[in-house]
Amino acid sequence: MTQPTSTARRMALIGHGAIGSEITACLDRLGEAYSLSAVLVRPGRTAPAAVHDLDALIRTAPDVVLECAGHAAALEHCAPLLRAGIDVVLSSVGILADGQVMADMVEAEAAGGGRLLLAAGAVAGLDGLTAAALAGVEAVTYVSYKPPAAWRGTPAQQIIDLDHTEEEVVFFEGTARDAARDYPKNANVAISVALCALGADRTRVRLVSSRRVDDPLGVIEAHGPFGRFHFDILALAAASNPKTSALTAYSLLQCARLDAGLPILLLPGAKAGFATTRA
Repeated sequence: MTQPTSTARRMALIGHGAIGSEITACLDRLGEAYSLSAVLVRPGRTAPAAVHDLDALIRTAPDVVLECAGHAAALEHCAPLLRAGIDVVLSSVGILADGQVMADMVEAEAAGGGRLLLAAGAVAGLDGLTAAALAGVEAVTYVSYKPPAAWRGTPAQQIIDLDHTEEEVVFFEGTARDAARDYPKNANVAISVALCALGADRTRVRLVSSRRVDDPLGVIEAHGPFGRFHFDILALAAASNPKTSALTAYSLLQCARLDAGLPILLLPGAKAGFATTRA
């Protein structure tokens, strides 16, 4: 087993579902299980280094916590962790479409010194978009293509016939904030894109039911004085949960291992109106 070094970062997890269990399995494969201080799960659930309340997790003194348990858990736990001076890598980025939530995170960071971090690895192009924002970005669009079955259980099934014979049907066009409000389980990438440049109200989103894809395909387009770019991200679904990208767990983990997250509240889009409008 790899031996810990003086610079090893201690990490904890919130949640041990599809994402969390992949992270702990990867740590085992890397020989870095020693870096895991705690995994917060509900009473009655098991996990490596399991704890069942946030105070117990904080007492293990992690340097960084990886949130991988969904919006409700993120809303409950992120601000207290930031106030305790602990960095948080946020998976459920869609919660930040709510202006009050963003304001709470700003206050919590200022009070405790913990950083709220965005793991860019699962969404290619976010680093380039953040750089382009310095030169000036005029327009950003995020398009999410998913097979019809992937949209079942969302408002899409009330808007279109998901047994459609057309190759593609666009059923939503609006802002990233609107997408987060109407499709909260599908909005994390849209809000991540919005944070990196123009904010929730100027970033455009289209959601598409497509028979051309078998797995989720995301497309980011932007243009401005810097030029233009177009990124395609074919995010193969995790074997244990078809609603989760297989790359998400590795993105969160690598962010924590390398201390390479994007500080969310310093991103251009976070200063472009996120905290001014309650979703």
